[in-house]
Amino acid sequence: MVQLEEVEDEEFDRVQVGEKDFNDDDDFTDTDSEISDDEIVATTSESLGDRILALQDMVPPSARRRIAYGFDTVKSWGWSGLMLGGKTMWVVSTSALLLGVPFALALVEEQQVVEMEKEQRMREMGNELITPGATGGGQQQGRPAL
Repeated sequence: MVQLEEVEDEEFDRVQVGEKDFNDDDDFTDTDSEISDDEIVATTSESLGDRILALQDMVPPSARRRIAYGFDTVKSWGWSGLMLGGKTMWVVSTSALLLGVPFALALVEEQQVVEMEKEQRMREMGNELITPGATGGGQQQGRPAL
C-alpha cells in the first residue's frame, strides 16, 4: 500500500518583499467573493479521451469484458435490425411500384371511360329535348305527311 507524506515547500513559508509593509489585513473581510475554497477548480491539460482511458484502470477486467460483450450484442442486434428494415423497405417500395402504379393507371382510365359515358348520355338527353322523337343513330323513321 502506498503511504502519502506531506512535504511542505519552503517558498511558502518565506516572507516576501513588501509583505511587512502591507500586513494590515486584519480589518479586511472579503464577503463579496464569488469563489470559495470549495469551488476551486484546477485546470489541467487532460482531454476527455484521456479521462475515459484512465477509467479503464478503475474497471476490473471481468467487468470490462461484460460491458464489451453487452455493447457488441446491442451493436449486432441494431445492425441486424437496420438490415432487415432496409430489405423490407426495398420489397415494399418495389411492390408498390410494380403493382400499385399499373392499378392506379387502370383506375384513372376507368374513371375517364365512366365520365365519357356520362357525357354521351347527357348529349343524348339534350338532343332529345331539342328534337323530341329523334333517335341518336342518324336513322329517322318515316313520318306520315299531313
